[in-house]
Amino acid sequence: MEHIIDIEHLQKHFGDLQVLHDVDFNVEKGEVVTIIGSSGSGKSTLLRCINLLEIPDGGEIKYKKQNILDSSMDKGDYRSKVLMVFQSFNLFNNLNVIENCMIGQTKVLKRSKDEAKKIAMERLKQVGMEAFANSDSTRLSGGQKQRVAIARALCMDPEVLLFDEPTSALDPEMVGDVLEVMQQLAKQGLTMVIVTHEMQFAKEVSDRVIFMDRGVIAEQGTPEQIFNDPQQERTKQFLSRFASHENEA
Repeated sequence: MEHIIDIEHLQKHFGDLQVLHDVDFNVEKGEVVTIIGSSGSGKSTLLRCINLLEIPDGGEIKYKKQNILDSSMDKGDYRSKVLMVFQSFNLFNNLNVIENCMIGQTKVLKRSKDEAKKIAMERLKQVGMEAFANSDSTRLSGGQKQRVAIARALCMDPEVLLFDEPTSALDPEMVGDVLEVMQQLAKQGLTMVIVTHEMQFAKEVSDRVIFMDRGVIAEQGTPEQIFNDPQQERTKQFLSRFASHENEA
């Protein structure tokens, strides 16, 4: 299989605190990788390093075999192909829904307004938000904002979509709509790396699950391996907490 991202010996410090210790993993084209783990385990920092929102202190991140940390790498071009969907949506409040979906296309991809609008409508339809194309983006619910944020990312024809806990800021009844959109994208073969607390979703959608603990990858494998037969004690402890929450629910 073709690797689209290779991460080797990745390290990241914030002052004296080392958040990532020698992290190695790869992502294949068309693969859905979910990253699970306790708060503070380094999951979001890892994602932010892949997107260069944080610059690693050591190691390499290769995109299609090219080290993105090399000075010769066009970072803007890379960021337009490996996009992040944030937990807090990050929509432009001064733009309406369709303008949010057009701006990256016209500014970065240099598409004409007509072409950008056509693609924006297609992507909004894909996430069930075409009826809100001319709506004020500040008046949407959290779930609607997140679906627009996903549509906006899709308008850029990304090679990889990174999701940083895309449902953690949503009311429980909004979560299902967003996860359903992501599930459809997975079926369409989009390469995705998803940091999530939604264990059932990780179980159903992932090709591979990575469990992070204290800045390292403690364990990784298929959903069946990780959820049904975890090998590491820390993985077992982490998943048992979720199992008990599910039983309470």
